[in-house]
Amino acid sequence: MSSTTREHDPFETLNAADFTFTRRAWVDAAPVQVYDLISDVSAIHRWSPDATDVAFDQDAGPLTGAWFSGRNHRNGKQWTTRSQITRAEPGTAFIFVVGGAEDGIVRWSWTFAPQGRGTVVRQSWQLLRLDPVLGTTLGDLDALSDYMADSAETTLAALAQWIAEERHPDTALSRPRA
Repeated sequence: MSSTTREHDPFETLNAADFTFTRRAWVDAAPVQVYDLISDVSAIHRWSPDATDVAFDQDAGPLTGAWFSGRNHRNGKQWTTRSQITRAEPGTAFIFVVGGAEDGIVRWSWTFAPQGRGTVVRQSWQLLRLDPVLGTTLGDLDALSDYMADSAETTLAALAQWIAEERHPDTALSRPRA
């Protein structure tokens, strides 16, 4: 390779749209009830293995355009995120963008569809733009996507279990409730 030829930067060849997933679970509650649980962002710590101390901005709530902050942790690191709700439709969808609608980095989507006596909950994650804070190589971003998919699966399973225990407390497991 000639010393005048610029080495290729692998980050430049990555496409944010390639990093996305959807996970789903059935829960024993109506779509509007599940929406109410998910749109209460302060309750996410009940189900998510990564998020704590989530709260809407003062005088804000689960409405399109509203902002909230939350603390996250992974691999021994902690950070705070600011997110903006881009869709808040009771019983149908709750969607927010980490970093805000205008310049966000990740979109989290929760959608709710009735099935039988319960709801199919879909949780989707989509990288909107590349940012070195998330990683700079294909391996970094694949690992992040895999980690987030595992986290979503854990969150959905915990949500389904929590709903089942709240709905049928006589059969609840002996774990403490938040």
